[in-house]
Formats: sequence, C-alpha cells, structure tokens
Amino acid sequence: MADKIDGFEDLQTADHFPANEPVLLGYQARWFEDESEVKIAEKSRRTGLTWAEAASNVVTASKSKRRGGRNVFYVGSRQEMALEYISACGLFAKAFNQLAGVVSQSLFKDADGKKDILTYTIRFPNSGFKITALSSRPSNLRGMQGDVVIDEAAFHDSLHELLKAAMALTMWGARVRIISTHNGVDNDYNHYVEDARAGRKPYSVHRVTLDDALADGLFRRICFTTDKVWSEAAEAAWRAKTIANAPSREAADEEYFCIPSKSGGSALSRVLIEARMSKDYPVIRLEKDDAFNEWPEHLRAAEIHDWCVENLLPVLEKLDSRRQHCFGEDFGRVSDLTVIDPMVIESNLDRTVPFSVEMRNMPFKQQEQVLFYIVDRLPGLIGGALDKGGNGAYLAEQARHRYGSTRIQEIQLSQAWYLENMPRFKAAFEDGTLAIPADADQASDLRALQVINGIICLPKAKTEATDGKKRHGDSAISKALAYYASFLSPPSAGATVDDDGNDTYLPDSLTRRKALLRSR
Repeated sequence: MADKIDGFEDLQTADHFPANEPVLLGYQARWFEDESEVKIAEKSRRTGLTWAEAASNVVTASKSKRRGGRNVFYVGSRQEMALEYISACGLFAKAFNQLAGVVSQSLFKDADGKKDILTYTIRFPNSGFKITALSSRPSNLRGMQGDVVIDEAAFHDSLHELLKAAMALTMWGARVRIISTHNGVDNDYNHYVEDARAGRKPYSVHRVTLDDALADGLFRRICFTTDKVWSEAAEAAWRAKTIANAPSREAADEEYFCIPSKSGGSALSRVLIEARMSKDYPVIRLEKDDAFNEWPEHLRAAEIHDWCVENLLPVLEKLDSRRQHCFGEDFGRVSDLTVIDPMVIESNLDRTVPFSVEMRNMPFKQQEQVLFYIVDRLPGLIGGALDKGGNGAYLAEQARHRYGSTRIQEIQLSQAWYLENMPRFKAAFEDGTLAIPADADQASDLRALQVINGIICLPKAKTEATDGKKRHGDSAISKALAYYASFLSPPSAGATVDDDGNDTYLPDSLTRRKALLRSR
C-alpha cells in the first residue's frame, strides 16, 4: 500500500497532510499501486493524479537496476506543468529519505534539430538514475530509455507519434503512463481510451471523476490545506460552485466527469448492425395470452415442452459439439420481453448467435422451462450471464442452482457494468467478429443503445416493434450479456450439478447431450 512505504510518515508530520491519514487518497493509491506496463487515466481536473505519479516515479528512479529501477521522463505540454511535477518529485524524494541531487536545468534538442526544450532533472546518485521533466512536448522520444509519463495527453498535437516512440521503450522493460482530462470525442487520446476499454489495447484503464475524487476525500484534503472546516454542506456547495463556474454544462462534463464533448447519440449505426446480421440464424418467438397463465401447471408444462420440441430442438441439433457455447438472458414478464441468446465461440474465436429466442407474457415457470431446455442442450457450456434486476432475480437464481456458480453470472446492470463491458461488445461489431440473426426488431434493439454521459447504455425510452408492441432493447442486452459470458473461464473438467445446486453439471458430455437430444 502506498501509505506504508518508508518515508510517507515524514509527509504526514508536515503541514501538507492530516495526522493518521494516508498521504495518497484512494484513487491516487490505486494508480500508484498499478504496476501495469501501460496504464491510461481519464480524470477530472485538479484531482492530483500527476502528484501521485510523481511519488511512484521517485520510487522507481531511486531503486537500483537489480530491483527494477530506471530513468523516468515526464512529458507535459507547458513549462509550468514540468516545474510543478519536478517540485512534487523533490518533495517525495525528501519524504522517502532518498539521496537526490538539486534540480538541474539543461536543453534537450528535439529530433528535428531545430527546437530546444528546457528540461529539469533530479539525479539519484545511489541508483544512478534520474527523473527528467520536459518543459514542452518533443516530437519523439527516440534515443531515451526509461519510463515515460505523458501528462494532459489529449492536448498534445502529435500524441500518436509521441506514443509510437514511447511504446518502443517497453521492449526493454520500460513502462508508459498516460494521464489526461478529455478534449473532445474525436481526439486521439479518447480513441486510445476507447481502444483500451474495448480490449484492442492491453492497457490498464483508470477513471477518476470529480465525484469519485470527492468520495475518496478530495474536498477534505482541500479543506485541510486551506485551513477550512469540512462539512457535507460545504462540500456540496463547493461541488455546485465548481460545476457552475464551467463555461457550459458540456464543458463541465468534460472537465470534471470524464465525458468527452460531443459524445452522444446512437452507439451502433444501422449499417454496422446489418453488416453483422445473417439470415442463416433465426429469431424464434413465443407469446401467450393471459388465459394461458391460468392453466394448471402440468398442462402449461406439456404445452411448452411440445413447443420446444417443435421449434428449438431442430436448431439445437445443428450446434457443433466441438465448439464451446455460452448464453445471455435479459428478463421481462409483462411489458418487456425475455430474450435468450445462445452464443458459439468459433474455432477462430469469432462469436456467433446461432438463434435467438424471444418470449412475451410468459409465466415464470415456463420461462425457466424454455431456458433449461436450451441450456441443457448447449455443447461445451462454459457459462451464462443473466439479468438479475427486479423479477429477473428468480430466473438467474434458478440457473445458478442448476448449472453452478462457477458457470452462471447473475448481473445487476449498472453504469459501472456498462462502462466496463459495452466498449468490448461494440468493438465486436466494428471488428466483424460477431454474427447475429437478421431481424428488424432486434436491429432496432441494438440501435436503441445510446452513448449517454460517455457510457454506452440503454435509455429508459421504449421503441415500437414491427407488430406495434413495445420493446426496450431487450435483445441488445441479452447479446451483450452473452458476449460477456463468452469470456468466462471454462469450469473444471467433469463438473456436474447435484440436487443441491453444487457445480457438478456436465453439459459438455457428448453422451449426455445425445441422450437429451434423443429424449426430446
């Protein structure tokens, strides 16, 4: 932990920090402790993430080479940023009781040979390494060797070229840290963030909004350093004033809440959705009237069993027993649909939804019956993800009891879940690695996904299906859940489920599956 490192207690006895509190706030400590080769942070202004990075850099530069020490190069966009950063490094060097030379100045000749960049350097004689802060951005970092910190990356004119050179340093064990507030949705920095969230880039991603920072004690720290008394009312007033002082609400969202400007609208275009659709994969629909719910249970079960044999068994028999399968389910009972999407993990790791099942106005027990009929017959089942919101908790729980907790994920859809998982789902459409049924209503469901406050999610508004009935993006969520489930780790071999719900189910047994298919 950052607050346990030798030297932090010296800072705590200084005037900068309250006694008996960690020097780094929660989000700063999480950044400090992340040792990923490349990490990227989208942050609110003035939350002190660069300050925490300075602490980490001092630890790095003061270590011997044998212990992982190396040079650190800080690239800001202004001389003032370099001075502030190098000052923080000096403070931490003193706190850590590390022998460090005085700050020296020199000129760094840029790659084109025409631009002189003023640098500020602290050397650590015991390790032989140094921290160098550059007063302005170089065209590249070629010829340097060490960790690279790129601050306010969204405001660099040639971020792509800068990162090309920085990433090359990782070949020799160096690390790259990218820190910034946003500067528009089309900015290169935002594209790197999106690629990292989508899984295209193997970067660790941190997100620190103003509210995240406040929850971890930012305003308390501000009150301490400015000799003011903290209270909830004072914090609320300070937050409101900070947001109100922004030129516009969009500017406040970008500056303080990590929402790049002009980041709204549909998450997936119609052209992109239809390009991933195939007529080879059917949508199978089941709807009953209210009178069906009054039938005796055994008659309802018999009716649905016959429907499953007639409509589901033929498509289930076509599934390739050599492939792994998973599924996603979005629950609905009265006004919304329940949608079940099986998913095949192809030999080239593409994902395919071989068929989709939609149920409307279906009793709970018959939804369970249809789900179990499908999942029992999925070969190589690695897992499933079910919406457990509201009444969906029943079906999710029953699935967990039947197939085991190592396979079944009960998902409470939230902003945090959308933020972490929807970028990868969108990337599958963009990269052409997902195939789904061709269906106008399901295309409308996917079109209903919106970018709201920088996060792909489903708004509350409903859409109208081709039959005039209402939908609420149900099949979009079931597919997103199936895609999420497709990355679950397969359970151990030989697992089946017993009567108590223990994970001993064996869905990948070819013998068992053949028996189920024969039994209809």
